[in-house]
Amino acid sequence: MGRASRYQTRQGAQILDYLSSLKGEHVTAAAIAGRFEDIGKTTVYRHLDKLVEAGMVRRYFLEGKDSACYQYTGGEECGERFHLKCESCGDLIHLNCDVLTDVADHVMKDHRFAINPLKTVFYGTCGSCLSKTKPPAESGNS
Repeated sequence: MGRASRYQTRQGAQILDYLSSLKGEHVTAAAIAGRFEDIGKTTVYRHLDKLVEAGMVRRYFLEGKDSACYQYTGGEECGERFHLKCESCGDLIHLNCDVLTDVADHVMKDHRFAINPLKTVFYGTCGSCLSKTKPPAESGNS
């Protein structure tokens, strides 16, 4: 029996289909449970645990947050990527950046400290949220 086939209950299939439809976006278990009126939160968590164990879904724990967020991977590994967390909209973005890889290499070489990119999250504001904020109108006479 394949990894994904173990979870092919109707509810499990609904959760997996929903996560895969998000195309790599991250979502909380509460948001998933809110999406389905007929699936309880406990069932969502149980299926998410199974999907994480099977490698179909990745779970992220973010500093200062009580709940984890989940991302459909389809069994593909995240790799050695750093992450960006938008403090406005909550998006978690995978970042492939040679500059940060160079920084991690420097920290290892010069400071003998190995950074774990899978657990390294930079907090700030994403481009989409930045574009929504308008700078205050300039005062003065023109």
